[in-house]
Amino acid sequence: MIPLAKPSIMVQHFDDPRDPRLGKVAKGVKCSVVGCKEDAVRSISLEEVSRAGLKTSASGRGYLCKNHYKELKKKLKKDKQIEQWRMKR
Repeated sequence: MIPLAKPSIMVQHFDDPRDPRLGKVAKGVKCSVVGCKEDAVRSISLEEVSRAGLKTSASGRGYLCKNHYKELKKKLKKDKQIEQWRMKR
């Protein structure tokens, strides 16, 4: 009788780059704007968050919910446009 091969089970380690749960946003971190309790959808540098005038309670990276990210984009739109014009010269 021929022994049957055991089925291979793929084990994903926590540091596996293919693991979709890597990153704080995917794990469910909350928005870092003071007074907001929503889940974050983006991770932005604190420098950009402070340039937009948002008050954060974090250090390192700023995590923003959908509404605060939309507000950040609106406030930084003119700055990005001016920077693009400056680079064209």
